[in-house]
Amino acid sequence: MRLTDEEQAMRDGKAGRARQWAIEHQIRVGTYLGAEDFVPVSQAHIMADTESLGAAGVEWLETMAKMPASERRVRIPTITDPRGTDFASAHKLKHQPWMLDLEKRAIAAFEALGVLMTDTCINYQTIMPPVRGEHCAYGDTGVVIYSNSVCGARSNFEGGPSALSAGLTGRTPRYGYHLDEHRLATLVVQTSYTPRELNEWGALGGLVGRLAGDYWQVPVVVGLDRVPGSDEMKHFGAAAASYGSLALFHMAGITPEAQRLEDAGPSGVSLRTHDLGEADVRKFQQSYVTAVDNAVDLVVFSAPQLSLVEMQEVAGLLDGRRATIPLLAITSPQIKPDADRMGITARIEAAGGTVLAGMCFYQSYAREMAEANGWKRLATNSAKLTNIIGGYGYKPALLSMEQCVDVACAGGKLA
Repeated sequence: MRLTDEEQAMRDGKAGRARQWAIEHQIRVGTYLGAEDFVPVSQAHIMADTESLGAAGVEWLETMAKMPASERRVRIPTITDPRGTDFASAHKLKHQPWMLDLEKRAIAAFEALGVLMTDTCINYQTIMPPVRGEHCAYGDTGVVIYSNSVCGARSNFEGGPSALSAGLTGRTPRYGYHLDEHRLATLVVQTSYTPRELNEWGALGGLVGRLAGDYWQVPVVVGLDRVPGSDEMKHFGAAAASYGSLALFHMAGITPEAQRLEDAGPSGVSLRTHDLGEADVRKFQQSYVTAVDNAVDLVVFSAPQLSLVEMQEVAGLLDGRRATIPLLAITSPQIKPDADRMGITARIEAAGGTVLAGMCFYQSYAREMAEANGWKRLATNSAKLTNIIGGYGYKPALLSMEQCVDVACAGGKLA
């Protein structure tokens, strides 16, 4: 890789050991992925939950945190993905003391590095949403696909060490979605159905992800009869990334790099085309409902975290009713104070729900929670969560938000 004088100085250790390690790590990543040089980035986002880090990862962070302050602190705004717990409600989830201790150690180390503990996977809805053409180094898949596709920013999926390296050096290897040629569409998805509910947007995203099938594919969706809102785009993109490892999609006439269909595709190339309709969405949803045998043990709104509007919708559906099985509404630490101030949190909790902030269900020792609480069958309106949570031993049902609340208030029984 070609290095600037500043990058070579970091490699030579003139900016301290932490930056020397970071640039060496990035050179290895960039060389493997064919990057010719680095691109400056303006912000970074790190996967920071301790279930992913493990004890060894936390110990490594603590070693970095012990370096001199002038050497170890990040150079650009660097924020975090959800934690592994909500400390205020950890007892309700039956999180164990060792989990909380590991979280506290990780937080102390990140803070010593100058990382902002934002604990959110919806930073594009709350904290410095990126703008078109802005180069970033983001870790969470849902964050990357939304920022690339809806905002027109540029990021690859950055693993934890790579995202921290970007924070320390202020750059990342110039490959993948930082390059114009990788942002062009590789397939067309023609849909005859425009979803109405968030779970339907997630189902459509999951189907598009399955059709595309790998990180380097870029679908362009054609046929939607209206512009999706932010939460709809959030669920669509999170599911597409989960089911297909996608980092970018276009929607013809909607997303910034596809104002016309021809803007998104390579010139003179005929792209493979797939058709999707309402029957495909319904089949996708039904494939998850049959697994739970018409009853669930808990309802989870998570993955992605809920926006303030989603929190309000959950509260409205619960007004005057009572959830008789656990109902978890998980939001970001930025949204939670507004929900508290507006009485939304109180309405959800008065109806028997639990509002959690700063965590994500599947990154929060989901298997251990299942064993401690006797949970097995889970209802959610998140297609991303249905795709992931089976790996932790759960049987998921993908329902609408209204259906999820109905199930919670019916003791877990599906209609």
